[in-house]
Amino acid sequence: MTILVTGATGTVGRHIVKQLVQQGKEVRAISRNLQQAKLPAGVQVLAGDLNEPDSLVPALQGVTALHVITSSDEAYGTLQTDPRIIELAEQAGVKRVTVLVGFEEGPVEAALRASGMEWTLLKPGEFMANILVDWRESIRTEEVVREPFGHALSARIHEADIARVAVTALVEEGHHGQEYFLTGPEALSRREAVRIISEVTGKNIRFEELTEEQARDQWRVQGYDEESIEFFVQMGKNPPEIGYTVLPTVEQVTGRPAATLADWVSDHKEEL
Repeated sequence: MTILVTGATGTVGRHIVKQLVQQGKEVRAISRNLQQAKLPAGVQVLAGDLNEPDSLVPALQGVTALHVITSSDEAYGTLQTDPRIIELAEQAGVKRVTVLVGFEEGPVEAALRASGMEWTLLKPGEFMANILVDWRESIRTEEVVREPFGHALSARIHEADIARVAVTALVEEGHHGQEYFLTGPEALSRREAVRIISEVTGKNIRFEELTEEQARDQWRVQGYDEESIEFFVQMGKNPPEIGYTVLPTVEQVTGRPAATLADWVSDHKEEL
């Protein structure tokens, strides 16, 4: 069984590759930047670009199962996966596909539903890994997190747990046609999350709550347009219930409970 992982150098993809290797699976990985791949020994790393599905044809040969991402913002270019990859995968004889769904379903998911392959859609909430993007710099330089809406709840999920669900669906029977909504085991406010990070790292990290207007100004400085800023504000004021409702899906699918935020911080102490 050869499993092809796209997005293999990404936040979730690296964990998928690592976990498959640990299970002794034959793993093939796609990267748009082979020099920066740095994947485990034994993984066959091939060049390919989901924006250009024909570039994946050689990598698809002999593949039994496939993991697909649909979008990504990376240093070497924005990714919007061409849905033709689904057609090419089926033509190549791929039997099973998992998709890491972005904010909402799109053409890739529609093509997959219409295909004759087994499929599983992974729909995680907020990644714990976003903490590294949003808060790491101010934690490391000032031991402070500045955010609006300190009360806003989120059932953040460890990226390794998303990978565990993906791996289970790729290698085991019984997941065809499933849409797995994935969360961590607790709903925490931003203020509570900072408290946990402070406790686990041993740093005296303060939470400073921004006013809505301060937050809008900060997002403008960061280059966001007004439509995006308005979205951020509404998500902070009235977060959707699905974003903070704790679900048991990770444990139901994998047999192991989802990791807590404290677990995630322990895994990433050196980066905070």
